[in-house]
Amino acid sequence: MPFSVSVLTMFPEAFPGPLGVSLIGTAWREKGLWSLDTVDIRAFSTDTRGFLDDTPAGGGPGAVLKADVVARAVDSLSGPERPLLYMSARGRPLSQARVKEWAKADGIVVLCGRFEGVDQRVLDARGFEEVSVGDAVLAGGEAAAMVAIEACVRLIPGVLGSGESLSSESFEDGLLEHPQYTRPRTFEGLDIPEVLLSGDHKKVAQWREAQREETTRERRPDLWAARLANSQLRGAKARGD
Repeated sequence: MPFSVSVLTMFPEAFPGPLGVSLIGTAWREKGLWSLDTVDIRAFSTDTRGFLDDTPAGGGPGAVLKADVVARAVDSLSGPERPLLYMSARGRPLSQARVKEWAKADGIVVLCGRFEGVDQRVLDARGFEEVSVGDAVLAGGEAAAMVAIEACVRLIPGVLGSGESLSSESFEDGLLEHPQYTRPRTFEGLDIPEVLLSGDHKKVAQWREAQREETTRERRPDLWAARLANSQLRGAKARGD
């Protein structure tokens, strides 16, 4: 069975977007390694005017997607149980570790919010996990949904050309990826680091590891601190402390 993705959205026309191009698109359209279907939340409104939102309880600006409308949209889905993701700025940060877990499932269901968000009761009642793709607020969840979906789909065996390339990527071992270079040898006065042209695979590996550590220390001190803490813990266990 292919990895099955269902997206609950007010704007199904936004999909597939970037998901339909390059290797991800080929894996969908030609290889059948994953499937994508969209569910228009608007279709589940029972209001004669098609409204699916209402004013926030307790007052305040904007509108909130109604619990009953979203529930009907979710409940219309069939097939095996899949993780339910709600793209939200207040969610837990998207991480490679979570993506790897979702990619092991039969697929994912992604809810795209709009306005001020979704009634919390349906999120709790259906067991949605709130997920954030960064410390910024978007107009809706569609762009964020594409990020989460692509992160999962690219881990499906056969989607990418080389499984080996996944092992040295950012976050796989707590470090960011090393910088990459290719021909021409000189570009606007900047040369490819000589070690990469040496043919000495051991030195190349050492240089790349050093670059990964330096980049992580500079750009993600949180990841570097966690790596140091894990290293100290392993050392303590090895000593029997």
